[in-house]
Amino acid sequence: MDWDTLADDKTLEKTAKALAERGFGVIIVKDRNDAKAKLFELLPIGSEILENSSTTLDEIGVGEELGKGGRYVSIRKKITSINDKGERDKARRASATCDYAIGSVQAITQDGEVLVASQSGSNIAPYAFCAKNVVWVAGTNKIVKDRDKGIRRLYEHCLVLENERAKRVYGFPSSLNKMLILEKEPNPGRIKLILVKEKLGF
Repeated sequence: MDWDTLADDKTLEKTAKALAERGFGVIIVKDRNDAKAKLFELLPIGSEILENSSTTLDEIGVGEELGKGGRYVSIRKKITSINDKGERDKARRASATCDYAIGSVQAITQDGEVLVASQSGSNIAPYAFCAKNVVWVAGTNKIVKDRDKGIRRLYEHCLVLENERAKRVYGFPSSLNKMLILEKEPNPGRIKLILVKEKLGF
């Protein structure tokens, strides 16, 4: 199965409507440049940002932009600067209660459900509840028919490519240890999803 096919306009409209009905804020943009611009429109200058690991964010150049001119406080940068492992782990746990968590997701169903895969689980707590605001960027290649297809996408596509990336970058494979399925956001607008009409991430 081709997991990178972009959703057509009819499917995208159906998915966006379903997401909105489930409490997610939805913004549709045409390409990665618009996605990056829209993301930073949503992040107040001076705010602390938890940038979760994301190939999508890497592809649109978010990390570089966050570091420009001291406009934002990068929580990830603060954590990685801590040498003591115990203190670093403590800071990582505390980061879940950030004002803004940004990242991507691995699958979005046409019925408006969102699936997130994780090896460590560090992104799950802020996404599920702890972060005051969450902003995701996702290409429409991540839209699938239903939850079953979403779970298949995680194992058959995302994990395979993440394994390759992890071995190349870290020297060892990844694993899908934890999964978050968001059926609804009870605080409408807390989570915003920027859907991009372009293949991004995996």
